[in-house]
Parts: sequence; C-alpha cells; structure tokens
Amino acid sequence: MLKRFWMLAVLASIAAVASLSASAMTHVESATPGVTKGQIVIGGTFPLSGVASLYAPIPRGMEAYFKYINARKGKDGKRGVGGRQIVWKYYDDTYNPATAVQLHNKLVLEDKVFAVVGTLGTEDNQAVRPFLNQRKVPHILVSTGASFWGLQYKQFPWTIGWQPDYIAEGRTYGDWIARNAPNAKIAVFLQNDDYGKDYLRGVKIGLGAKKNLIVSEQTYELSDASYASQLARQKASGADTWVLLTTPTPTVRAIATAKALNWKPSTIVINSVSAIDNVMAAAVQRAGADFVNGAISTSYLKSVTDPKYANDAVVKQYRTLLARYGPQGADANNQFYYYGFAKAYDTVRLLTAAGKNPTRASLMRATQNMNWVNPYTLKGIKVKTSKSDRFPISQIRLIRFTNPNWTEFGNLFKGR
Repeated sequence: MLKRFWMLAVLASIAAVASLSASAMTHVESATPGVTKGQIVIGGTFPLSGVASLYAPIPRGMEAYFKYINARKGKDGKRGVGGRQIVWKYYDDTYNPATAVQLHNKLVLEDKVFAVVGTLGTEDNQAVRPFLNQRKVPHILVSTGASFWGLQYKQFPWTIGWQPDYIAEGRTYGDWIARNAPNAKIAVFLQNDDYGKDYLRGVKIGLGAKKNLIVSEQTYELSDASYASQLARQKASGADTWVLLTTPTPTVRAIATAKALNWKPSTIVINSVSAIDNVMAAAVQRAGADFVNGAISTSYLKSVTDPKYANDAVVKQYRTLLARYGPQGADANNQFYYYGFAKAYDTVRLLTAAGKNPTRASLMRATQNMNWVNPYTLKGIKVKTSKSDRFPISQIRLIRFTNPNWTEFGNLFKGR
C-alpha cells in the first residue's frame, strides 16, 4: 500500500513538472510576439492605391519570394526560416502618414508582428518610427532612401534602412554634373518634403564649389493639379540641365508638362526612385523617346529589361518564381516586383541570422552585422553594416536611358 502511495506521488510530481515545463515553454514562445514554433509574422504598409500606387508591386514581389522560401527546403532541410513559415501581412496606407500610423498600430497590437519590414515612404516611416521604437519593435529595411534611417540610429535604434540613401545618390548626380558639364545651368524640380530635400542636399554636396550652377529650384506638392507655373519659371531661367527629384507619377507629369511648354533641356537627370522601366515607358508615351533619351540616373539592382541580364541566372529565376508565386498576370518586366524580391532576400537573411530562437533584440543585432552579397544587386555591391554604419547598401552605378532600356556606365560610386 505504501509502495503504491509513493508511486502515485512520484507520478503526480512528474505530471506537475511537465505541466510547469509546458507552461514555461508557452510563456517563452509568447514572449516574442509573432514567433511560434511554426510561424514568424512580419508586416508593413504600402500605397496599394492612390497617388503612389505604382509602388504596389513591391510588397507583392516580397510576398512571392516569401512563398518560395516557405515552399522550398533550405540548407537545414527545413522549409521557411528554420522550419517557421513566414506570414507576411501588408496593408494599404494610400501614402498617407496618418493612415500608416493607424495600420502600424494594427500590425503591432492586433496582428502582433515580430517586425515591421519594408514600409514605404519617407513621411510614413517618420510618422510610425517613434511608436515602433518606443515599443522596441524592429522597423527594418524601410522602402525609402532618406538619410535619417542611417544617421539617427542613436535616437531610433530599432529603425534601419536598406537602399542607398538619397543624399548619397544626389551627391553622385552633383559630382557627375560638376565633372562632365562644369558650365551647366541647373534647374532642380523636387517634391516639397524631406524626400526631395534630402536629394537636393546631396546634389549640392556633389557640386561642391559649383553649387552656383543651380539657377532654379522649384517644388511641388503631391496635391498639385498642375506643374505648369513652376516649370515655366524653370524654362525662363535658361537652364539646360534638369534634375528631377520626384516620385514616379509626378515624374511622368513633369516630363509631359515640359514637353507641352516646348522646353527641352539638353541633359535630364531622373532620380533612381523613378528610373523604372514602366515609368520611362509612360514618359516616352507622353513626351516621345527623343525627349528622354540620354537621361541619367543611378542603379544598385540589375535591370530586368536590360538585354545584358537576359540570361542572368538570378533574373531568370526571378521570372520563374514570380510566375509561380506572384499575382496572376504579374508583369515580370516591372522592376518594382524585382525590388520586392531583392528586399525579401535580405529579410530572409536577417531572420535566419536572428537565430534558432529569434527575439526582436537578436534581429536588430543581425541588422548591425550584415555582410553578404545580395544576388539581385549589381556586380561588386556588398550589403554591409556595423554598429556605427547603418547604411546597408551604399554603392551605386550611373545608368543612361536609350528607349526602352537603361545601360550601366562608369565605375561603382560609393556615396558614403
């Protein structure tokens, strides 16, 4: 009888310990929001509709790549990231900072995402950055090249950018003009926000002592119905070099307006955000190929329409994967889908580097130790960060447009 009593006591103790262990494991799992044994939930917001809806393919390209990662077996023999399926939640913020704030609250408080990845727009990211940093939610690989993400990491340690920053890119244009057209008369047309101002700051840094080559600076608001008055003043300035620091839709509209005003600058510089094939196709349709042929821009990603990359293994795989995992009828020639793939690649690398039991802190440590080649970028570019360098991609190359393609020229330029 006594033996039976002790047996029951031992079994009860084992059951109690097992129950406590299960409870502790559940607590550990739930201690990191968005991470379970089988899933890792991440999200972001993008303009799927509205004035900046041309960017909508970006999160859909990311989604296609994540679906591929979830389906294939990695080097560890597991699908997804370490056996966890990536759950990608993204919402339409219509390029409105107030809407972005509401939706990021939803992502963090309702969807309980592990991290916010790739949210698009300078003002949108500025609006959500304080909230995300206060709650120590990783705010990573944002889809904007504003310099803040790399420069203000001490104030906002949970935020990091991805692409070359606008100051570095603008500096490249200023340097190229100063070297190749030292007597140019420059007109700059820019978006009236930190996005445009960052670019302009870089152009002036690149021009150096030749800043006085700028004879006209005009801004536009996203709500402007017409740019005719601003561009008429730029035409009157006698400028022969036109620098467009604009987003895609305003770029097309500005070029069409200049054509209507019978103003054809001999050199046109188009920032990389808008130097996308579908944007240029629209510009050609509105103003003619002769107007935009010879335009200068920069790139850090392979161009999916450049004949040079027709047989590139990475570009060919991108086309195959987009057809299999992307939206029905997705246009593989749309560079924004490709951009989404490139960003998703680095996202997966970071999630993997965060460890077998990832935490938000371990993910942020991973963002400070990026050191690899992203196969979607141009040859020679390295994704690299450190505790004091929060600019993952800082190398770029100049490109020149001849309808319908952009062609690389010159050497890699390190903007930082």
